[in-house]
Amino acid sequence: MTGVTRKAGAGLLAAGLIWQSGAIAQEHHLHHIEPVKPVFPLLGEGQEHIEGARYTLGQLERMALAANPTLAESEAEIRAAQGKRLQAGLYPNPRVGFEGEELRGGAYGGGEKGFFIAQPLITAGKLGLNRKIADQEIQISRQQAEAQRYRILNAVRTAYVGVLAAQEMVETRKALVAIAKATLRVARQLHNIGQADDTEVLQAEIEDQQAEIGVVTEGNTLRRRWTGLLAVVGNPGVPAGGVTGGLDAGLPQLNEQLALDAILKNSPAVKIAQAGVARAEATVKRARVETIPDLELKGGLQQNSEPLALGKVGLQGFAEVGVQLHIFDRNQGNVQAARAEVERARHELQRVNLSLRDRTSNVYHDYQNAKVIADRYAIEIVPRARKAYELMLQRYGLTLASFTSVLNLQRLLFNLETDYIAALENLKINAVLLDGFLLSGGLDMPSGMNVAEMPMSPVGARVR
Repeated sequence: MTGVTRKAGAGLLAAGLIWQSGAIAQEHHLHHIEPVKPVFPLLGEGQEHIEGARYTLGQLERMALAANPTLAESEAEIRAAQGKRLQAGLYPNPRVGFEGEELRGGAYGGGEKGFFIAQPLITAGKLGLNRKIADQEIQISRQQAEAQRYRILNAVRTAYVGVLAAQEMVETRKALVAIAKATLRVARQLHNIGQADDTEVLQAEIEDQQAEIGVVTEGNTLRRRWTGLLAVVGNPGVPAGGVTGGLDAGLPQLNEQLALDAILKNSPAVKIAQAGVARAEATVKRARVETIPDLELKGGLQQNSEPLALGKVGLQGFAEVGVQLHIFDRNQGNVQAARAEVERARHELQRVNLSLRDRTSNVYHDYQNAKVIADRYAIEIVPRARKAYELMLQRYGLTLASFTSVLNLQRLLFNLETDYIAALENLKINAVLLDGFLLSGGLDMPSGMNVAEMPMSPVGARVR
């Protein structure tokens, strides 16, 4: 670089510094160098502006378990399965009737007429095997009810976290609107004295419009999530209000392997699949004994009117014992079908296991990412932004920084707060799924969806 070039560069730098000092002086002159009160984002501020009733998570859970109709449906299905078990194990009713042979009238009369009673005797423990099949049906219904209970609780918890986060987000967006309007006011003042051009005013106006849009859309999000929460609770007529609690309180610390082990061991999806295998195996045993014939007993009394030399024959009894011979139909087709069902049920158990492994990995990945973001923001990023904002306020008080610079750092701080809120929301929602066996859909039909194939992203979760 030549000496002339260095001198020209130094001159431009000096001119820039003089212009910046003049701009700072003009801003302070416009604002009479009034002290600026620091404004920091504060989690929990959204709860201070709740209008109406306030609900805790525990209250919402109790309301949902008492009023959500899908839980009553699940309990009704259990009772239906118990009724089917009772019916499957009942002994067949006896048969009674009239029986007559060689009946004739006229002068001869005679014939045999009377009543009979017939009773089949079920052999080979068929009724007991029927009950064993029905026992597994009851087990499946009970696990479906347990799955529905987790769906409801998970749906309430995720909706609660969503409402809690939206409350905080609304207040943060309102603060950003205030910052945008202050920035616009300063830009217009500087424009009036020639310290800002039209593009700076237009940029400030754009940012002001964007901030106002953020408040409107976040308010709509809050109302939508509140409506969804009341629907899952099962009582849309609950008085409107808000939820209380700490978005950053009780942050879960989960381990992927421990979470996977718990899901594979205790998930209703696995237990339903296991009961499906047991039901199929019991069905095979029942099909095999079908060829063992049941006994058919029949007996009765008749009045025989056949004339004899000394009178009529009179009262007589009869008895029959019979069996059905399984010569052509040995239940081969049903045995084959039952064996195939066992094979299918075992593959289904394997599929459920693999599906839960895959979904656990995906949800834990989302949880871990949200945790990394939340921790980094809480420990590193937000504290640095607060410190920079405080230092800029000090410089502004010493007339070493412009009010615009203060507003820019304040805007950065509140924008970082929105990212932090979103990370906390995603962290808690994914933790709910991992603790709740990955189940969601609190208003889905209890037995209308495979519990191993539920949606992984609950409605309302923020995607980063």
